[in-house]
Amino acid sequence: MKHQPTSDCVERNKKKVRRKNKFVTKSYSLDKQGLCEAKRLSKKLAINFRGQLNFDNPKKQNSLFNQNQKSKLLTGKTNYDPDWTNFEGCFATDESFQESQETEFLQEIVELLLDYLKKMRIKTSKVLDFHHPHQLKQAMAHCMEIPDTPKDLEQLLSDCKETLKYCVKTGHSRYFNQISCGLDAIAVAGEFLTAMANTNMFTYEIAPVFTLMEEVTLQKLRDLIGWSSGDGIFSPGGTIANLYAILAARFAYYPDVKTRGLFDAPRLIIFTSEQAHYSIKRAAIISGFGLNQVKLVKCNERGKMDTENLIELINESIENKNIPCMVCSTGGTTVLGAFDPIDEISKICKRFGLWLHVDCAWGSGALLSKSHRYLLNGIENADSVTWNPHKAMAVTLQCSVILFKKESILENCNGLCADYLFQKDKNYDTRYDTGDKSIQCGRRNDVFKLWLMWRSKGDEGFQNQINELFILKDYLCKIIKEKNGFEMVIEKPEYLNICFWYIPEKYRKIDTAKEKFTMLHEVTAKIKQSMLESGTTMISYQPLFEKPNFFRLILSNPSCKVEDIDFVVDEIVKLGEEINLK
Repeated sequence: MKHQPTSDCVERNKKKVRRKNKFVTKSYSLDKQGLCEAKRLSKKLAINFRGQLNFDNPKKQNSLFNQNQKSKLLTGKTNYDPDWTNFEGCFATDESFQESQETEFLQEIVELLLDYLKKMRIKTSKVLDFHHPHQLKQAMAHCMEIPDTPKDLEQLLSDCKETLKYCVKTGHSRYFNQISCGLDAIAVAGEFLTAMANTNMFTYEIAPVFTLMEEVTLQKLRDLIGWSSGDGIFSPGGTIANLYAILAARFAYYPDVKTRGLFDAPRLIIFTSEQAHYSIKRAAIISGFGLNQVKLVKCNERGKMDTENLIELINESIENKNIPCMVCSTGGTTVLGAFDPIDEISKICKRFGLWLHVDCAWGSGALLSKSHRYLLNGIENADSVTWNPHKAMAVTLQCSVILFKKESILENCNGLCADYLFQKDKNYDTRYDTGDKSIQCGRRNDVFKLWLMWRSKGDEGFQNQINELFILKDYLCKIIKEKNGFEMVIEKPEYLNICFWYIPEKYRKIDTAKEKFTMLHEVTAKIKQSMLESGTTMISYQPLFEKPNFFRLILSNPSCKVEDIDFVVDEIVKLGEEINLK
């Protein structure tokens, strides 16, 4: 038989107020009879009833039991069953009180994020507080696990603070590690509204405003390419955008693939450069082409596709009874920032009847500048284009677009007209139900932040943003050329990737090519290691074919200034001179 608490075990009907920071919860102490009554009343009054007993907190346990009972209960020396008291001072809250708490919590979060943004803009602040995975697991062990029982809002606020503490500040003006960086306040505001609206993008009826914004924004991008009409959709990243292009090219050459699959299809061949993004190969795997049907075209010393080799590979495929299908050219390669000669490639594609795709996920920023759009000359002749505004335009992640010259290609290629979503007898123009042309069903609203940011900057603002980055690129190249110990991987880079080595003074007399290769390979990696540990800046590095590890500094953050360039160069020198190779 279970023991019932004595009258002095729990104080009845005594109202308490428990305050934790700004989040207040009205609490009431109840015995079993009071608990049942509270449940009955909460159901009757339609208010929220919650509660739990935290057995890891002796102070709260002591407040619920008298001295004789508490020691037995906590030491397990009693048959007293605590299950019925599985509550942390039962509390009931009406709906208006909950809304007040949620509002205060959101206000606290906004204040936290604004403080994070303010500190990020302090140039002397750290870019990151680096910990190895096992160290970070240990440091965040108290809040990393997902609990069985709910945590209060104060704990959640603490969790958010702890999370930001260890995040890399990708909006910091001295963060040069990835192509996607920077933090635009207007784009962030767009993300806030997007999250609050929390809608999908497959039909007009659930996203009327955002659907129209998407139409306007996609046409704006097509205009910049040089197309008066066409098709397009926002996608979750450049990899999926490139997949869309390959699926469309496959459909254009073999429409029966939609019903018959690849069983009776000819052997279609994709051509891309050896320095193209790996997503082309991945898309070939997913779409059924297979890696053997991806022919890698040689590049020159600057990373550009060799068009003579392209023609050789096309002729070779024809001789082998295969069907050349498409060329995936690149506008701004990931490592060297090289632009394939699109105009020349487009003429080759026209000659052989090939689909031309331009992956300018990174290099599309050049289209925003009258001074630099020549880098993409001939892009208007492409059949499809990948454009990532979250790269050179510095829109918050993620924001990626696939664009097509031909209208309705996406719906013809991917459409299935699911009856539960895309009914044709709706009371509005169903052409605005764009979800059927997507390879997804649910699709995130990625347009609003771009639309809002473009409204704030205009074409002129984006042009100035891109032009200023090119000015910084020229300044950095000049500094590297003049400073002892630095060597450029390629002279006069045409885009915003600046690739170089730094040789510490003690290793500058190494003569043999093999020893120098090994030294450069190790020094670059060790400088990056020291850079992470100091947390003052971030730059990526990588090898490339026969070249040893080298730094790749990316300029896409609009907040970067000349003093940041000076700092990172001096920091590399400082860290490099501290290195000792074994």
